[in-house]
Amino acid sequence: MPPPGIEVSAADRAELETAIAQLGKEIEDLREVLKKKPTLLELLPDVQIFHNAARYALQYNEFFKPEEIATAKRQLKQGMERAAELRAGKASWTTQTGLIVRGYVSEVDGSVQPYGLVVPPTYQPNLPHQYRLDIWFHGRGDTLSEVNFLADRQKNAGQFTPPNTIVLHPYGRYCNANKFAGEVDLFEALAAVRSHYQIDENRISVRGFSMGGAATWQFGVHFAGQWAAIAPGAGFSESAQFLKLKLDGPEAPPWWEQKLFHLYDATDYAANLFNTPLVAYNGENDGQKQAADMMEKALAAEGARLLRIVGPKTGHSYHPDSKVEIDRILDAIAERGRDPYPRELRFTTWTLAYNQMKWVTVDALGQHWERARLNAEIETERSVKVETANVTAFTLDFGAGGCPLALAGKPVVTIDGQKLPVAGPLSDRSWRAHFRRNGNQWAVVESPVTAGLRKVHGLQGPVDDAFLDSFIFVTPTGTPLVAEVGQWVASEQQRAITEWRRHFRGDAQVRKDADITEADIAASNLILWGDPASNKILARIADKLPLKWTAESIVVGDKRFAATTHAPILIFPNPLNPKRYVVLNSGFTFREFDYLNNARQIPKLPDYAVVETTTPPDFRYPGKIVWAGFFNEAWALSAEGQR
Repeated sequence: MPPPGIEVSAADRAELETAIAQLGKEIEDLREVLKKKPTLLELLPDVQIFHNAARYALQYNEFFKPEEIATAKRQLKQGMERAAELRAGKASWTTQTGLIVRGYVSEVDGSVQPYGLVVPPTYQPNLPHQYRLDIWFHGRGDTLSEVNFLADRQKNAGQFTPPNTIVLHPYGRYCNANKFAGEVDLFEALAAVRSHYQIDENRISVRGFSMGGAATWQFGVHFAGQWAAIAPGAGFSESAQFLKLKLDGPEAPPWWEQKLFHLYDATDYAANLFNTPLVAYNGENDGQKQAADMMEKALAAEGARLLRIVGPKTGHSYHPDSKVEIDRILDAIAERGRDPYPRELRFTTWTLAYNQMKWVTVDALGQHWERARLNAEIETERSVKVETANVTAFTLDFGAGGCPLALAGKPVVTIDGQKLPVAGPLSDRSWRAHFRRNGNQWAVVESPVTAGLRKVHGLQGPVDDAFLDSFIFVTPTGTPLVAEVGQWVASEQQRAITEWRRHFRGDAQVRKDADITEADIAASNLILWGDPASNKILARIADKLPLKWTAESIVVGDKRFAATTHAPILIFPNPLNPKRYVVLNSGFTFREFDYLNNARQIPKLPDYAVVETTTPPDFRYPGKIVWAGFFNEAWALSAEGQR
C-alpha cells in the first residue's frame, strides 16, 4: 500500500486544485463538443489520465517527494495541451514515436487506467506493417502512484527495447502483481493498443522482472497459447514455498485457501509451457531465483527442461551480458512467431477461469480445484486423438485456414479411447466440434452448454471472481434483521469501497438498492450488502439462493447458525440474470496482512462462508469463519465441497 505522503503547502494545494478543476471542466466540455466525433471522443482517456493522477495524489495524500508536486503540475499542463488538440480536431501523440502515455476506460469499475508505450522510431501509422509487441510488467514500488508511473513512462524506456517493436508497459492498477483486476488491466490495455496500432497477433511476448517476473510467470502459464514467448525474470511462481508456509497444524492456512493456491500457482500449470517458448532469468546471487527453481522442478515433472539464463555474480538485477543473450533468444522466437494451430498441444487447468489453449477450449470440469488435463493431437488428416482427465466437455476450434484435416469425408476424433466420427472442416478450412461426456461415454453435441445452472468460464467463482468484470456495490436502504449484524455489514461495505481504491486504483460504483435498474442487472455483477429485510434486491432473490436467511437463523445445507451473531458471504449466479453474479457482503477477500507480500494475494474465501460477526474483523478475515465451502459444478451444495 502507498505510505503516507508529505505535507503539501497551502500555495501548492491551491494551485493544484485550480489546475485540476480547470482540466476537469475541460474534460466535461469535451464530452459534449466531441459527441458527434467518436474517433476523437474515444481519445479522451488520454487526457483524463493526467487529471486523475494529480487529483488522486492530492486527495489521497500520495505525494511522496517535493518534486512530485512539480511533476503533477506539469502533467496537468500536458493534459490541457492534449485537450486543446482534441478541441482542434487533432491528436498528435497518437502518431508519435518514443515514450507515450495513454489511457482507457475499464469495464470493471468505469475508471480510467493509464498505460505506457515505447513506440519505435521506425513506426509509421499509415503503413500496413504489423508490429511485434512486447509486454513488460513492472516491479513492486509502494510509491508508484499514477503521477510517478506517468513520469517514469515518459523518461525511462525500460530494460528492453527491441528494434521495430512496440513495448507496452501496463500500470496493472498499481502493485498487485497483476492479479485480479490487475490481470484484467493487461487485457484491457492490450485491447486499447490493438485499437490504436497495428499489432502482429503472432508476435506478442510477455516479460517482466521481480514482481513483474511473478506476473510473467502467471500470465505465461494461464494464457500460454496467446504469446510468442514468455521471459520472466526473478519474482515468485507459487505461494506456499516462497512464503515458507506451514501447510499442516494450527498455523496452516484453511483447507479452502490451500485449494485456492491453485488459482495463481504457476507451478500447477507448468504443462501449458509445452505450447510456448520460455526463457527464464535470475541473478546467480538473487534469492528470487527460487521462482525458476520451482518452475524447473515442475517442468521436469512434466518431462521438460527449462532454459535458464543466470547472471554471473549478480543479485536482484539483470546482468548486461544476460540481457544481450535474452534479447538474442527472444528476437529469434519473435521472428518465427507464434503457431496458433500446432498439431499437438497439452493443457492443464484447475478452474474454468483459465480454460483455453490455442484450438482447445475446456467447457466443463468434473470438479473445480482438482487438476484437469486435456492433450490433443492431429494424428493424420483424418484423425484426432484427445486424452482427458477431470474434463466433461470441450471444444476443438480452428479458425479460417487453420484446420489441417481433409475436406472430404468424416474425420474420427478418438477421446480416451472412444472413436467418434464428426463432420469435417468447412471449405475455408475452419472447423469446430463440441464434445460432452455423459457418464463414461463421450458424444458429439451441438453446444457445450447444458440446461440449468452450471459452472462455466466466467461464472465459476470463487468470491473474488466477481471483481474481474463490471460490478456495483448495492447499499441497503431498509432496516436490518439484526442491528448489530447490520453494523458489521455497513463497516465491511465501507472498508470494501476504501480498499478497492487503495489497492486497485479505481472508484467502486455504489448505488442504493432502490436505484438498481434492469440495465444494471443485465450488465454488472451485483455486490449486495445487507440481508433480505434491508436490501431490496436481495429480498427479490432470497428464495432462489442456496441458503435460507431469517431473523432467527441462517441455514446452509444441514447447518444452522444464529442470525443474531452470523452473516453469510456468497457468490452465485444472479437469479435475475444467471449470466452475471450476485455476491453477498464481501469485497475482494484478501486483507491487510496480505498486502505485505504479493505472493499472499490470493482468494481467501471460497464460494461461500458463514462469518461469526461477534469476532471483530482483523487484518486477515472479516470475522471468525465458522463454515465455508465450494459449490459443485451445478452450483449446488455438496458434502465434498464444504467443511
